[in-house]
Amino acid sequence: MPRYRIVFMGSPDFAIPALHRLCKNHDICAVYTQPARPSGRGMKLTPMPVATFAESIGLPLFSPPSLATNEVRQQLASHQANLFVVVAYGLLLEKVVLDMPTLGCINGHGSLLPRWRGAAPIQRAIEAGDNQTGMSAMLMDEGLDTGKVLAQRTCTISKNETSGSLHKKLADLNATLLLDVIMDFTNLHRLAKSQDENLATYASKIASREAEIDWSLSSAELDCRIRAFTPFPGAWCQGPKGRLRILRARVVETNLLQDAPAGSVIVAHKNTLHVATGDGALAIEQVKPAGKTSMSVTEFLNGQKLVNGQFLAACLK
Repeated sequence: MPRYRIVFMGSPDFAIPALHRLCKNHDICAVYTQPARPSGRGMKLTPMPVATFAESIGLPLFSPPSLATNEVRQQLASHQANLFVVVAYGLLLEKVVLDMPTLGCINGHGSLLPRWRGAAPIQRAIEAGDNQTGMSAMLMDEGLDTGKVLAQRTCTISKNETSGSLHKKLADLNATLLLDVIMDFTNLHRLAKSQDENLATYASKIASREAEIDWSLSSAELDCRIRAFTPFPGAWCQGPKGRLRILRARVVETNLLQDAPAGSVIVAHKNTLHVATGDGALAIEQVKPAGKTSMSVTEFLNGQKLVNGQFLAACLK
């Protein structure tokens, strides 16, 4: 197995399994992450998860705010890397950077390209009701996830899958995929396939406004959206005491609708909370009230008095 000099570029925890696997088999000459950001109630500067991991195992760490300056580019070139491996880095790599490593730049992307190019492939796949996704290793070019595909690995999206659970599966799958691709890089580079532009779809970044639940949608659509937005940003509606995040729900058949308006409570009793949708009902199973931790619907109903006909929405939609 060839041993390469690699510059690894990644920022969130999604990238850590790949870095961990690669550093055991190759020479990671530098790790690049986005700079630390303010977070938490005190808005304290907090390093990116990859930065924390890299420092913990003694890898050289760099966190420039941009790759566009001559100083940063000279620094990058000085590593004399064979490969740049990029996983959810979050900064643009222009052609001058892409041309630096002797063998090229590989990106591990969380979808089966060309489906779901862009910033939020995991969430968008669940939101769309896809039953399959995966990881793609591609040769990077100047486009947005448009490079030739070296290899892919598929992953089933279960009926109860959330973006959180799928995130973990794909992060582990990505680590295996990238190691396999680099091991057979010369052969896979020769066989790399261009993407079919006619099949391309775009996974836009999740906007905060999307998280508010529109109860007029179908039960199936709402089920997908709730799972796609769990744990972040968290699908929410108007509860008795402010925002109520819905963390888990399921489509339920009921004969109690009687033309109940979307967003209205149909059943609220002990461990059962059913809410009308555009074409049926959802059974709410786990929630997070404003200012509190997540809880089962039973715990929630023990502390909140809901009545049939009450709306879990700021207004009718």
